Amino acid sequence: MEKSKIFENVTRLKAEIQAGNPFGEKVLLVAATKTQTVEAINEAILAGVDAVAENKPQEFRDKNELLLPCSRHFIGHLQTNKVKYLIGKVELYHSCDRDDLAMELARRSVAQGLVSDILIQVNIGEEETKGGYAYETAKETFARLSAVEGLRIKGFMAMLPDSSNEGLLRALCKKMRALYEWAKTQSPNIEYLSMGMSGDYALCIEEGSNVIRVGSTIFGTRNYAN
Repeated sequence: MEKSKIFENVTRLKAEIQAGNPFGEKVLLVAATKTQTVEAINEAILAGVDAVAENKPQEFRDKNELLLPCSRHFIGHLQTNKVKYLIGKVELYHSCDRDDLAMELARRSVAQGLVSDILIQVNIGEEETKGGYAYETAKETFARLSAVEGLRIKGFMAMLPDSSNEGLLRALCKKMRALYEWAKTQSPNIEYLSMGMSGDYALCIEEGSNVIRVGSTIFGTRNYAN
């Protein structure tokens, strides 16, 4: 895709989400940069995305020093032995989906004298193919991880099922928003509800998401041959 097209896509998306969500919150536009070139990502940064986010630690490591200034997020499944590539460089981990990852993030953060901001990933659709904590255990998980040195919980992340049942999707979003509202009563650090990708971000914003993770809507159809 031509760079000018990326700029146009980001500009259009920013205008679309400018009004925020129904709760009066600004919606952050996070560019999902999996398989994208440094040049394409830098074009998106220049166009004004709020953050750029990789799915794979190796891609983050290879691209990070070549990117323009912009908030760096991580949105993919993260193996504990790959945390070392990211600590101190990622501003927000969207995909803290299990205890061993949380503890490794905490351990390495403490060792470097810093605190890592995380989102607790909730498997809201109860899908076997997706990671994340069960919705029923999310409050207990929040309480437990909130006490871990080296971590700061900033909210929650969820991926909706690939479904044409709009009623179901909205109901799942409402459950996540209720969880987010509860967490705000527990901690002053809660700031983000990350829901919505290229196919469902509009619905998620309508139901209270304030962070969307968008790839193909910015960059075009992903080229897996890269």
